Amino acid sequence: GVVYFGSGDTHLYAVEIETGKEKWKFETGDIVDSFATILDGVVYFGSGDNYLHAVEIETGKEKWKFETGDNVDSSPAIVDGVVYFGSNDNHLYAVDSKTGEEKWKFETGHWVSSPAVADGVVYIGSWDKHLYAVDIKTGKEKWRFKTGDDVSSPTVVDGVVYFGSYDNHLHAVDSISGEEKWKFNTGDGGVDSSPVVSDGVVYFGSYDFHFYAVNIKTGG
Repeated sequence: GVVYFGSGDTHLYAVEIETGKEKWKFETGDIVDSFATILDGVVYFGSGDNYLHAVEIETGKEKWKFETGDNVDSSPAIVDGVVYFGSNDNHLYAVDSKTGEEKWKFETGHWVSSPAVADGVVYIGSWDKHLYAVDIKTGKEKWRFKTGDDVSSPTVVDGVVYFGSYDNHLHAVDSISGEEKWKFNTGDGGVDSSPVVSDGVVYFGSYDFHFYAVNIKTGG
């Protein structure tokens, strides 16, 4: 019954869906560009103040905050009591959802996208032109896949990772091996969009001003 969203005015808002009335707002030190993720009565989100914040959804009071070395534009993913998120300090972080204590961090060569987690692996794109697959227990790299430019936030469905790149392609990569299954060329537009998969079709937008629907099996 409540929608949670960030704003460029440095706040996260909680607004009642039925009435549109503000329930509470929580102030951070900079813009809130991250999408919020909710679990067990807590909303988790990043801010340009370099922190991941954990806030109680009933009261709007902060439980904890975790400091990184740069903006946290990445939207967090939570699996088995661990929050996974990227930072513009070039790291993927794994943080205990209850305590806010770091479990591990993984370094890439540039900014890190929002993560996707599936089957014990967390997948991230980076502006160092790679998609990474990282073991969620150890924080060690399983494989990486190189594209021609910066990589968007991935989606994982049925053993395939779908993600865009500023190299003007949507890529489909095997989640286990890291081998490319196919790629779809948008022509003259980078793909910064996070893809969505439904009923055998992957949907995404491109900077060529088009919205695409592509067959997940053939890439056509």
